[in-house]
Amino acid sequence: MSDVAALPSRRPNRMWAVVILILLEAALVISWSAGFVGIRFAIDHAPLFLILFWRSLVSGLILLPFALTVGPKIRLQDAVPQMLFGALAMSGYLAGFALAISYGVPTGLVALITDMLPLAVAILSWPVLGQALTARQWLGSFIGLTGVLIASGWSLDIGNVPLWAYGLPVLGTLSLALATLLQKRSPAGAMPVHQSLSIQCLSAAAIFALFSWHEGSVLPVLDPGFVGGILWLVFVATFGAWSLYYLALKKSSPARVTAILYLSPPVTMIWAFVMFGEPLSWAMAVGLAVSLVGIVIVARAQQPAGGQSPAHA
Repeated sequence: MSDVAALPSRRPNRMWAVVILILLEAALVISWSAGFVGIRFAIDHAPLFLILFWRSLVSGLILLPFALTVGPKIRLQDAVPQMLFGALAMSGYLAGFALAISYGVPTGLVALITDMLPLAVAILSWPVLGQALTARQWLGSFIGLTGVLIASGWSLDIGNVPLWAYGLPVLGTLSLALATLLQKRSPAGAMPVHQSLSIQCLSAAAIFALFSWHEGSVLPVLDPGFVGGILWLVFVATFGAWSLYYLALKKSSPARVTAILYLSPPVTMIWAFVMFGEPLSWAMAVGLAVSLVGIVIVARAQQPAGGQSPAHA
């Protein structure tokens, strides 16, 4: 009798749990998209590599005290591979999509291309891990790339964007995929995320400092737009997105969280349209839908060769 009486009280608790999960996932998608929007906003106030330098430096320095005091002692043999991962995952990925945005590639299209990470991981799994693609992975890759071509075909006519600029986010995504697979193979890949992320951010900051110095200066710009953009990229796009990502993984399954993140390109497209007036089109919508089908096919058929790197967005 007591078990029957307890049933009605369990339903509201379960309903609230579902509501909280949906709100958490919505916040995750928004914060995941914030990296692309933040870069698009910040480049109106400062040179690109200066933005990437200060984003990486501030993120790494904030995490450094926790990396040194919380968790196992950082050994040199573990730190060196993390520096390599930072060069690939942070420097290569961030520079790739940020440069594409700075050259005028639509922000939503950049988000769509970089969301092809499962395809890039699947393609690189054969040379890096010796895992050949299955028939479903080939099919998903073909569908996903077809969607990108449909979405980008229209955007080629909306401005004077150099054709090679569309390859920058592709190279960045391949760089992130390579770092993801190498990190999976390396014993250093088991380092706690706050330690690995701090090292990767600081190593990327060192690389971006060289490019920023070549651009003219590494000193911050005393402009509210620059300061606000850096704070946005650090606390929303980096710490916020990844905190929500790991929290969502605790509340739900990896498959569901990954599927939720596929909503970030359309959110980014709408966000860029509202904030910056970047045009939308039916071709971009159709291409987006086609590519997401391909990504889902690849992600479901893929061996668990590693999750996404903390460098995303």
